[in-house]
Amino acid sequence: MKAIIFNLSAWVMLPIMDGFAKYLSATLPVLQITWSRYFFTVVFVLPIMFFFFKERLTWTEKPKLQLIRGLLLFCANILFFYSISIISLAKALTLAFVAPLIVTALSPFLLGEKVGLRRWSAVLTGFIGSLIVIRPGFVDINLASIAALGTGIMYAFYLIVTRKLHKFDNPLLTLLLTGTVGTIIGSLIMPFVWVQPSIVEWYMMLAIGFFASIGHLFLILSLLYADASKLAPFGYFEIVPNIIIGYFFFDHFPSLWHFVGLVIIISSGVYIFRRELHNNPI
Repeated sequence: MKAIIFNLSAWVMLPIMDGFAKYLSATLPVLQITWSRYFFTVVFVLPIMFFFFKERLTWTEKPKLQLIRGLLLFCANILFFYSISIISLAKALTLAFVAPLIVTALSPFLLGEKVGLRRWSAVLTGFIGSLIVIRPGFVDINLASIAALGTGIMYAFYLIVTRKLHKFDNPLLTLLLTGTVGTIIGSLIMPFVWVQPSIVEWYMMLAIGFFASIGHLFLILSLLYADASKLAPFGYFEIVPNIIIGYFFFDHFPSLWHFVGLVIIISSGVYIFRRELHNNPI
């Protein structure tokens, strides 16, 4: 029960971060918002790690994989923050939900895992769900929708690298290194895109880092009490606070077609998770 509570709490915290990011995108560059997400995450997480988990912080056994993981998540965040600056939170997140389906499609080639006909069918069904959300030919496909799908692709590679790292490094160390990679890269870019924030915007940038930190710490705590495969389907709960924030703060509510595509994508993802839970490649 603790695992579920921590996991669901994480999926409440992270949409709040996205809400702040969407609001700030009206006045600040997406790259600056992304930088704040990493910079303030490190500001919050580093003291917590040092004072409470110092004995568990040893140097990584796979520095190249940690660097790649950090780069993938940094790019995924840029794409997602750009997409929500133009389209609704719910639509962007729904399209990003293709990540587990892409992981399944790539796992035979990158992880050496077997994927049977039923799982391939689930991947294809999930892809159809994403097409229903975008509806090519019926509505204009904009760059933001493509960026949201790109978020799912980047996040899929990020999940694959995370699976590889799970055998070697402590998840707390991985969280800190991922934040550090994003902070360093973002800081190198900032002189070229920086826009001076107001006091209120500084607080919002800080809030992005705060909710990102709390969300990921809750995820780590949930994994202390249950396996990732058992908790994975709860990740789709993120769409609920996402829709609520989009409706009350940005006057966005998903269309019927959006809900149809969402149900198809989630159903495909849950089916795949259930097969993984029973170690069945079919």
